[in-house]
Amino acid sequence: MSSHSDNLMLRARIIQAIRSFFESRGFMEVETPLRIPANAPEEHIEPFRSEDLYLHTSPELCMKRLLCRGHDRIFQICRCWRSEERGSRHIPEFTMLEWYRSNSDYEALMKDCELLLQHVAKVCLASDTICYSGKVISVVDVFARVSVRDAFNDYTDVKMEDAVRDGSFDELMVMRIEPELFQDRPVLLFDYPMKMAALARPKPGDSMVAERFELYAGGLELANGFSELNDPVEQRERFQEANRKRNKNGLHALPIPEPFLRELATMPPSAGIALGVDRLVMLISGATRIDDVIAFTPEEL
Repeated sequence: MSSHSDNLMLRARIIQAIRSFFESRGFMEVETPLRIPANAPEEHIEPFRSEDLYLHTSPELCMKRLLCRGHDRIFQICRCWRSEERGSRHIPEFTMLEWYRSNSDYEALMKDCELLLQHVAKVCLASDTICYSGKVISVVDVFARVSVRDAFNDYTDVKMEDAVRDGSFDELMVMRIEPELFQDRPVLLFDYPMKMAALARPKPGDSMVAERFELYAGGLELANGFSELNDPVEQRERFQEANRKRNKNGLHALPIPEPFLRELATMPPSAGIALGVDRLVMLISGATRIDDVIAFTPEEL
């Protein structure tokens, strides 16, 4: 097991490798504000207030506005904040990598994920394999791909549509499906139900699902990506639906990001993804707790 000091040095190399990967592929690194008037309202994510603003839970809204303004390949490594998130894999202040491609879709992002993990493993481990939690994970081959519908059919006795309808979707994902996913290579779990993809566009030919995927490796959920919805009317309705669900669960409604909605119609067909840097460091270092790959835990401050 690596020491905490070793993990911090490895973390620095991983972040350098991420930057070199995107810069070599023509992506521009951007910085967007950390304090914003409104995040994308989500049912289960609680933002931190910062005086009369909010700390961003993700840089996605501002980055999408940059897509609207003609920047076609962008990435950002930044701090994000989400209240009431603490555990062995969660922390209220964490580091996120996000990247976006215009004139693209989620298939291109899946390929990016394969190439990025291969690059990081080669640069930081000089290897095509990653050892995590007693498992040897190969990143040299094409990653496994499993649709969410097939995962429910294969690993549960409930159909995906029924799980969404009766509210058991998240529990079945965590308890039944995630433990059964491939352990010898990363997995791209794709085509999530529309109700579980608030900012993603529908998949042509299947109105039940959206072009959304998640990346798993060694039992860790690393990233969430999708082809972007660019219909401001539909997006507003989804934000309002999230607030209705929040109210139903006893939470206050969150403000609607009006400047984002005003620009959204000008966004070309695009795709974007968020990857947890802390979890990537856990994977590469073999650490099983997020505490082991960050400089200070909240409890130490």
